[in-house]
Order: sequence, then structure tokens, then C-alpha cells
Amino acid sequence: MTQHLVASGAPVIAIELDPPLVRRLGDLAAQHPNLTIVAADVLTVDLSQLAAGRRIRIYGNLPYYITSPILHHFFEFASLIDEIHIVIQAEVAFRLAARPGTRDYGYLSVLTQYFSSPRIALKLPPSAFRPPPKVGSALVSMKLPGDSAKLNVANSAEFMDFVKLCFSQKRKTLVNNLRSIAEPETVRGALNSIKKKPESRAEELSVVQLANLFGSLTGKV
Repeated sequence: MTQHLVASGAPVIAIELDPPLVRRLGDLAAQHPNLTIVAADVLTVDLSQLAAGRRIRIYGNLPYYITSPILHHFFEFASLIDEIHIVIQAEVAFRLAARPGTRDYGYLSVLTQYFSSPRIALKLPPSAFRPPPKVGSALVSMKLPGDSAKLNVANSAEFMDFVKLCFSQKRKTLVNNLRSIAEPETVRGALNSIKKKPESRAEELSVVQLANLFGSLTGKV
């Protein structure tokens, strides 16, 4: 992937934690002056500092077990990013792109679609990797911004905390999951205002509807 990117002639910054891979990237950097190596954990890297005032595109093969924390970290810098293209576990990829009312739709779907417009660009079998993993993979492409561009959410972090609460017990209704912040009748009234049934669950609401519910219950939209 890095070889293809540096061949474009554009400035490329490769973030890598694994020492043997850092050494291999160093050999590549010796041939391509447009490649900079950052030997660090991506979760600790300040992307705004690396961007240095430029718009950025992110490409990567993510460690499957920390896909969610890495996405959260990327979205902290959403205002700087035009596109994200990542290879991740297929099961997680389906969750990112899932639509309301489907089995895979949940907190991670809302997070991703709030900040970006995701699509599954390519499905990859285990045989595409050496050594082959035990699960299927997929390339997910995301264009930024997502639904946040058409919403007036004052504090994205507070909204995502609200969404996490909405999905805290997925099979329970919103009335039950939101008892810690609003009385049941208040939640039913807010659901009615966005034309949803009083027994609705979080998985039935789109990102826009969840944002409207958040605004109705907190006054912060």
C-alpha cells in the first residue's frame, strides 16, 4: 500500500509501531524522498501536527482488535480529513455501513455515519493476506463529512455519549435506556415529535433522528 502511495509523488507519512516493519519502511523511504516514517502508536499521534495545515487522506490496514479506538481517534481530527480508506474485519465493516433497522446497525454505525459517508469498496478473502487470518476482511471507504454537515449539534462528544446510552442495552426501548437523563413520558413525547413510536429502540432511528432526539431531550441542538 505504501509503495503505491509514494509512487503518486504526493507527500506520504507512514505511521507504524512494529519495529521490523519500520525498518522495511525505512528502506522504502531511502528511495522516495516524499515518504516520512513516524515510528509510533497511531492512537497517540497528533494528526493535526502531522498535517501541518494541509488537508489529509488516510489509508491503512488496521489491527482488527482496536479498530473502534482507532476510528474514534481519527474522528477527533475529522475537520482535517477528506477521506479514510481502511482494511478491517468484514464483520466490523458491515457495522460501519449498516442502515437503521438492520441487525448490524448500532453505536459504531452512528459514530461512523455522523462523521463520514462509508461504503464497502471491496471484500477480501483470507487468502489475500500472508499469513491468512481466520476471518474475512473488507476495504471501507469513507468520505468526510457525514451527517454532521447537515446537523447543528453543538458538542459532538456529548452527542456520541448520548448515542452510546441509547444503545447501552440494544434490546431495550429508548424509554428504558434513557431513564437516567429523562422521565419516560418526556422520552415518549420526544419520540412522538420525530414521528417515532413510544416503544422505539435505538436501532430503529437514523443518525439525524437520534440527533433530533438528543436536541429535544437536552436542548443542545
